[in-house]
Amino acid sequence: MASVKSYEKELAFQADRRKATTEFIKITSDLWYDKAIEILIFKNQVIDKNVSDIINLHEYAGEFVQKPISIFDSVELLRAINDIKLPPSKLDIGKLTYEYHSDENNYSSVTSFIISKLEDANKTKNIEPKDVVLYGFGRIGRLLARELMAKTGKGNQLRLRAIVVRGILNADILEKRAALLRTDSVHGQFLGTVDVDLKAKALIINGTTVHLINAHSPEEVDYTKYGIKKALIIDNTGAFRTKGELERHLKSKGAEKVLLTAPGKEIPNIVHGVNHSEFNPDKTHIYSAASCTTNAITPILKVIDDSLGIIKGHLETIHAYTNDQNLVDNMHGKYRRGRAAALNMVITETGAGAAVAKALPSLAGKLTSNAIRVPVPNGSLAILNLEIKNKTSLIGINTILKKYALEGDLVEQIKYSLNKEMVSSDIVGTSAPSIYDSKATIVTKDGTNLILYIWYDNEYGYSHQVIRLAKYIAKVRRYTYY
Repeated sequence: MASVKSYEKELAFQADRRKATTEFIKITSDLWYDKAIEILIFKNQVIDKNVSDIINLHEYAGEFVQKPISIFDSVELLRAINDIKLPPSKLDIGKLTYEYHSDENNYSSVTSFIISKLEDANKTKNIEPKDVVLYGFGRIGRLLARELMAKTGKGNQLRLRAIVVRGILNADILEKRAALLRTDSVHGQFLGTVDVDLKAKALIINGTTVHLINAHSPEEVDYTKYGIKKALIIDNTGAFRTKGELERHLKSKGAEKVLLTAPGKEIPNIVHGVNHSEFNPDKTHIYSAASCTTNAITPILKVIDDSLGIIKGHLETIHAYTNDQNLVDNMHGKYRRGRAAALNMVITETGAGAAVAKALPSLAGKLTSNAIRVPVPNGSLAILNLEIKNKTSLIGINTILKKYALEGDLVEQIKYSLNKEMVSSDIVGTSAPSIYDSKATIVTKDGTNLILYIWYDNEYGYSHQVIRLAKYIAKVRRYTYY
């Protein structure tokens, strides 16, 4: 009889928890669509997540901070956030819930706690929305389009207005472009609608018009014909890499800034969170978002160098195959890459080791690097073998990286994983560019050598870094509380 009663209590608790989670989803949606306030749980997105996703995120949060993070507490704090006046913001409910229980004796109510914690929000300046044009519509371009349109909200940050492609734009081509945006073999269905307007030569994404423009060179486009002004051009073609080549975008009417989604020459190579603030958007007009691998390793290397000092090291990246490799054996301009990508591990070069120095000059000449392309379509792993100045231990290095993942300037960049069973497919769809595998780290007995395993979604995580940098360039970063 006791076991029956216990089981009934468990059922009742699960029903109450799922009911609270449904309210959590409703409030987060209302905050986003009515007030442009985005809610996260320790940097994990909650918009468009289902009940099970939200419950699992709370369990991850509790394990991460080693203290229960209750859905009931989160809902209570969300109600308070919804009841007060706030500007467009990005708020981490996991961090707020954790801090509320750490500080609960100092506040008379949940509302007073929220008002105190978010008191700086209303001091932020008004944001002027920025038009965005995607120049190119490949793997990264489509992911950027997905994220920009999914997070348009009230449209007070980045507004995707047009996509520039080569070739004719007839009904068949437009539908193919739309189909590739709707469904992706790696990232699944786009959680929205994509229709074709043949007369306007446009995609209607979530009910919003995004023009498709046919152009063979950047200079020939007149964006003002489409009502686009002072646009940020995000070049994801990879065809233009130098300052001179990218300046061609600025000769087109309606363009103001350029962001390259690849390593660039003679222009700032930025890893957002590490060195973006060194360049003033009012004075710098062309940026590079570096590479996916550089974005994965640089935040971790900064933490290690700042905390322990790096003498030297080697990076080996185990990278998913990419579109520049051959599907079957055929001629290729580079050695080994001509062999069938889905059948072989392929040793090739990477410039990520040297590229780190563009964001962290202190590491110039200290890192060697190489890459192995492996038969997976997405999800990569960087292995860092580092000799350090100050000795540490496994507990020591994990404590350092956990602190940086929880607070400071790199909370968007570093995700701290506690998963002993994690494999590459598990990290697909992670917005952080660096996923630190705390369960795989090796520290030598003398404490002077570290081997760190850094996972990264080389498409999705990198795309989020591009968007973070785009928001900085466009000066549309909202008030954030992480």
